[in-house]
Amino acid sequence: MLKLEARPEPSRVWTYGSPLLALLVTVLIGALMFLALGKDPIKGLEMFFWLPVHNAYAVGELLVKATPLLIIALGLAVCFRSNVWNIGAEGQYIIGAIFAGGIALLANADSSRWIVVPILLAGVFGGMLWASLTALLRDRFHANEILVSLMLVYVAVQVLSYLVGGPWKDPMGFNFPQSKTFEAVTRIPRLFEGSRVSIGALLALLSVAGLWVFLFRTRAGLALQVGGLAPAAARYAGFSSRKALWTALLMSGGAAGLAGALEVAGPIGQLTPYVPAGYGFAAIIVAFVGRLHPVGMVFSAILMSMFYIGGELAQSRLGLTKSLTGVFQGLLLFNLLACDTLVNYRLKWSK
Repeated sequence: MLKLEARPEPSRVWTYGSPLLALLVTVLIGALMFLALGKDPIKGLEMFFWLPVHNAYAVGELLVKATPLLIIALGLAVCFRSNVWNIGAEGQYIIGAIFAGGIALLANADSSRWIVVPILLAGVFGGMLWASLTALLRDRFHANEILVSLMLVYVAVQVLSYLVGGPWKDPMGFNFPQSKTFEAVTRIPRLFEGSRVSIGALLALLSVAGLWVFLFRTRAGLALQVGGLAPAAARYAGFSSRKALWTALLMSGGAAGLAGALEVAGPIGQLTPYVPAGYGFAAIIVAFVGRLHPVGMVFSAILMSMFYIGGELAQSRLGLTKSLTGVFQGLLLFNLLACDTLVNYRLKWSK
């Protein structure tokens, strides 16, 4: 019979091989799921793994989805590496979008193109402000940051609903709960003509390089990671746990807020109740599939955006529910958790 035997040390091979195995198992289960739904599994998998990359325009749309996922995941990786469990990036993303939208609504046709800069900075500030509520309650009252950050997501949703249905509602919008469409000067500049890919993609890649330097080449990054792995050792070394808490949450909130600003002043172009797209929750999966490493999260963000686009294609072309996106995301996460067992244990046959 097969049994699990503890390894003397974690397997380096399975540390990186586990996500690949989890993806393979997800694909196999997905094929069986399409069969159970009475659909051709080849066509079903094609929606998720081929059509999102089959031409240049599709790749551009893939990058549009991957950009906010990657930026949010980079911020979450800072938290998770420092053992701070920020589950409320979706709320920070929404508040960042609200702050950015507030600046965008002040613009008119004569505004300078440089108004894009304060829009992005407002988004970062909004995300940091919302994350600071979690940091404050954890620091002063020892509240659980998982519950606090998660509950603040729903508060952020209500704030957005109030604004787009009340003071910021478009008077010419036929009574729909949405703000007016932002002026053209507030739109995030695009990289290519005929594509929706914006400078947000470049900001995401710069953030990847910046986070790598911060985590692996600075004392502050070392302090955060030591505090997460061994709090007692961090205190002995003179690293402040309070500083690590605030730094991690503010960086994470700022990243989520930046993603919200890029979305609302980019592809969306106005504030609507549909700004919450689940990116803040999906980015948690992106972070862990990417092994909390900046480079690994680039690939996992692309994979997760393929799931988003695949779900939309499956809805429009196969008549399936769009929630199939969440099914694939959940399958990938659970399979990863299962496959990660092989990092610390190995299968052994015994009589």
